[in-house]
Amino acid sequence: MAEDKRDYYEVLGVDKSVSDDDLKKAYRKAAKKYHPDLNPGDKEAEKKFKEVNEAYEVLSDKEKRARYDQFGPEGVDPNFGAGGAYGGGFTGDFDDLGDIFSSIFGGGFGGGRRANPNAPRRGNDTAAAVNISFEEAAKGCKKTVRVTKIENCKECGGSGAEKGTSPKTCPVCHGTGQVATTQRTPFGVMQTQQVCNNCHGSGKIIDKPCHTCAGKGRIRHTVEQNVDIPAGIDDGQVINLRGGGDAGVNGGPAGDLRINVNVRPHPIFERRGYDVYCEIPITFTQAALGDEIVVPTLDGKVKFTIHEGTQPGDEFKLRGKGIQRLNYSGKGDQYVKITVEVPKELTKAQKDKLKEFDKATDDKNYKKRKSFTDKIKDFFNE
Repeated sequence: MAEDKRDYYEVLGVDKSVSDDDLKKAYRKAAKKYHPDLNPGDKEAEKKFKEVNEAYEVLSDKEKRARYDQFGPEGVDPNFGAGGAYGGGFTGDFDDLGDIFSSIFGGGFGGGRRANPNAPRRGNDTAAAVNISFEEAAKGCKKTVRVTKIENCKECGGSGAEKGTSPKTCPVCHGTGQVATTQRTPFGVMQTQQVCNNCHGSGKIIDKPCHTCAGKGRIRHTVEQNVDIPAGIDDGQVINLRGGGDAGVNGGPAGDLRINVNVRPHPIFERRGYDVYCEIPITFTQAALGDEIVVPTLDGKVKFTIHEGTQPGDEFKLRGKGIQRLNYSGKGDQYVKITVEVPKELTKAQKDKLKEFDKATDDKNYKKRKSFTDKIKDFFNE
């Protein structure tokens, strides 16, 4: 022979006793591995792909396999005395090759077909954003957002053809949007599906395009959309308006409009789930003697009595003064944390009064301080 050939069984990674089914599996695996479309520009992979097809073409044929087993490569080479019908190219089992291409390229080879271009298709989803206040999120509100989306052209009703006319079925592809082409390659004759050049894949021809949409049948424009913001919605949540997105194609349903909700922070309240938290500063005198204070809530002002001896960090709860539960009845609670503000920039007279007050107090008035002092004494006595 003109050049030495690798053993066909070695090429496919099988032994001579391999069954037909295992031979086919080995071929599919090797052909997929070395296919040129998966190894662009790789000359070595291209060479191995040819070897794989050559080996399988011989070993899958019982007569050729018998001659190969008896005489080796010369037994299937037409240029030698024991030659047969082998001519150097892959000419057999195109169903197998088509199956491989289909698994790799999603049906683009050997008769795979695109979806009907005239079938109804759902429109794309669109997105918008709305900014609301803390109170609006808690209680719900109505907003208007501007949305850019695609709608069917009202002039032509979405057909793309000038009013009074209608699209025609493409005479080249007969409405399929694609045409079959046959091509002879080094690996045999292959049939592929290509987009029809006459209708550009639409499957139809418009002789007189609509003057409003230029034959597209759809127009992109900006509209105002009214939105009901439900009570209890939180920052970052999304409201989905079914059918508020781009119009469908060929009578398909419209997509959805997804509205991202942004809630502005509040100067007083902090949200945790459906509960509301806030801090209220009081004076030393109020904490020591007790007092009636005004507490802000989402429902208005509420009076609350601070008991004598209130400590910094004490917290109380106002039941049902939180946020409306989203899509449910009932509300969360409001938690109020007390902070005691230490006075600054005291006058001499104020300082003297405080010193006088401090002398008038003892450990009975400062139980926490006494307890801590006792612990220190115990610690250093050990």
